[in-house]
Amino acid sequence: MPWSTREVAELAGTTLNTVRHYHQIGLLEEPDRHENGYKQYDERHVETLLRIRRLAALGVPLTEVKEVLSGTKSAEASLRALDVELHVETERLEKAREDIAAIHRHGAPAHSPVGFESLASRLSDADRSVIHIYTQVYDEDALSDVKQMAEAHDEALDAEIDALPADADVATKERLIEQLARTQAQNLVDFPWLEDSAPRLAKSGSVDSQTWVDMLVELYNPAQLEVLGRASLLAIEYARDLRRNATAKDA
Repeated sequence: MPWSTREVAELAGTTLNTVRHYHQIGLLEEPDRHENGYKQYDERHVETLLRIRRLAALGVPLTEVKEVLSGTKSAEASLRALDVELHVETERLEKAREDIAAIHRHGAPAHSPVGFESLASRLSDADRSVIHIYTQVYDEDALSDVKQMAEAHDEALDAEIDALPADADVATKERLIEQLARTQAQNLVDFPWLEDSAPRLAKSGSVDSQTWVDMLVELYNPAQLEVLGRASLLAIEYARDLRRNATAKDA
């Protein structure tokens, strides 16, 4: 029984253009034509088309389908490779769904750093940008510590630093430097790796010191940079005092 192109397309659950494409790339042999010029497909064409559609539905690339059908490539080998790819893709999709659920649950911005959805709405754009970089360079343990620090941060202090104008007066900057240094000093005591983060890098050497400097210059104005830089230096001194006091108490 001869079939027309439309009939075989409908039978295979596909379109006329798809059948024509299979002809163009040599997957499906061109059938003979009737006296009226129309193609006439027989059982052999239908069977081949259905096999092509089955392999395509499984995800076998069209570039491999011809080899599988001809026996020049093992169908089992193709399917095993495809199964590995599907497993990886399934894990990626499941992780994406988990992340989307977390974003919805916490009302966080869609571009929130992974794992920080519960905090993202409380962070400034600059802080989120810095944490985005952290998620790419630090290991999981370090990121867990970063999250603890972010959860304990002084929101009022952070908001004041975020709103600090480039021409902020000296007294305001000095006050913020002192407050921030005290907070950072405690972080240095609680999380000693902050003074030498190299062992906690997941991607060693991927972000050097100049990269950090360039990024901070893009994110903060001169007054904010002064506060952040001087507070970091002062925090090291305060952290040493905290450690000495703790040692003296234990003695």
